[in-house]
Amino acid sequence: METQNQKQIVIVKTTKSMGVTILLTFLFGPLGMVYSTVAGAIVMIIVSVLVALITLGFGLFITWPICIIWAAIATNNYNRNLGVEHK
Repeated sequence: METQNQKQIVIVKTTKSMGVTILLTFLFGPLGMVYSTVAGAIVMIIVSVLVALITLGFGLFITWPICIIWAAIATNNYNRNLGVEHK
C-alpha cells in the first residue's frame, strides 16, 4: 500500500475588533469604515459627499450613524465567516 504525503496548509487570520471598528467609524465616518469594509467605505464616502453638498453638511447627521451600523455589521459578518470553510 502506498501512503500519500499530503501537506496541510493552515491559514491564520485574526478577527477584527468591534470596538476598533466602531471607534474608527465614529471618529472618521466613512473613512473609518476602511478597517471593516473597503467597498462599503467607498460607497459611503461618495454618498456622504453628495448628501453633505446637497444639505450643506446637515445630512451627515444621518449618514454618519449609517456608516457606524454598516461597519459593525461588516465586522460581525467577517468574524463569523472566519470559521466557515468555503468550497
